[in-house]
Amino acid sequence: MKDNNIIQEKSYAFAIRVVRLHEYLVRHKTEFVLCKQLLRSGTSIGANVEEAIGGQSKKDFLSKMTIAYKEARESHYWIRLLTDTNYLKREESESLLKDIEEIMKIITSIQRTTKKSLS
Repeated sequence: MKDNNIIQEKSYAFAIRVVRLHEYLVRHKTEFVLCKQLLRSGTSIGANVEEAIGGQSKKDFLSKMTIAYKEARESHYWIRLLTDTNYLKREESESLLKDIEEIMKIITSIQRTTKKSLS
């Protein structure tokens, strides 16, 4: 594993935030369905990044990174939905949205670079 792998670090840190948010929403807002969806997609990003790092080939790496990107998009959706349904205050979701948007940009860059190297 490379030291200072930015997407690995950011996706792991995001997963921790999502786990803590899930705990907060269940305890204080008694919201179970939407936050469970966010828990699944938000923690899946880092898991797929880890799988990509251990991929068997560049194609396998790209495939896992593509899944990580899709999970990031889904997480973005759930955060917006939780905000627009008043389970999260806009101020609470701004930082999460900023983080997930940064993760999506990094993954997109990784995908482009990997696709070029496969050509």
